Amino acid sequence: MGPVARKPLMVGNWKMHGTYFEAMQWVQALSYQLDLADYDRVDVGVAPSFTSLRSVQTVVQMDDLPIHIVAQNVHWAKEGAHTGEVSARMLAKLAVSHVIVGHSERRRHFGEDDRMVNRKARAALSDGIVPIVAVGETLEEREAGDAEETVGRQVSGALARIPSDQVARLVVAYEPVWAIGTGRHARPSVAQEMISHLRNRIRSRHGEAADQVRIIYGGSINPGNVAALMAKRDIDGGLIGGASLDPGTLAACVKYWT
Repeated sequence: MGPVARKPLMVGNWKMHGTYFEAMQWVQALSYQLDLADYDRVDVGVAPSFTSLRSVQTVVQMDDLPIHIVAQNVHWAKEGAHTGEVSARMLAKLAVSHVIVGHSERRRHFGEDDRMVNRKARAALSDGIVPIVAVGETLEEREAGDAEETVGRQVSGALARIPSDQVARLVVAYEPVWAIGTGRHARPSVAQEMISHLRNRIRSRHGEAADQVRIIYGGSINPGNVAALMAKRDIDGGLIGGASLDPGTLAACVKYWT
């Protein structure tokens, strides 16, 4: 079998920024700067806050925009006494196609571990939502030579008990913690090396599914470095944080492929 063509994915993670009205304006402004050819080449997604999901859904559906709606988090239970949480079933009703699980900010500030990330990923899949599984090492782990072991453990834990045919649908986001929101980014060769390691780790457990998994990079991506990063063989797109708050910047990153 020849090489598998993986369509690039670019997701703007807006984190805890923007009211519902600002989110509507941002997605409209983004759409004005992209054309159908861009969407043919690249899957484009935006991840607004929970309070903005319904508003973004309205804009996307009313304007018939080929933009994926991405949630920033999900709980593993279908329902129950989980104050402040949101289930995959709730997200699916808002036309959410992808959800980020395991982001380093969730791991660091809310104590999420690999087991919790796995439960969230499986819950998302059960409701037809594609998990974007975030993994990444801290600066201390990299300097200690533990980067590959750390991200390998994280991806193996996140994919535990998920059948290979479902693993093939997943997205993995490699986000070195030391590059998130710092203005620093992994050198393209370093990002490629780690993402290749992740793909091989997945292949060791799930065989050919590893060739279909999209593995994207996150960590201070901007129009100035996107070309060098995306030119690498195993990097299938980006998870863009702060820079994506400017629709023009996000559009410029998408247009790398034009």
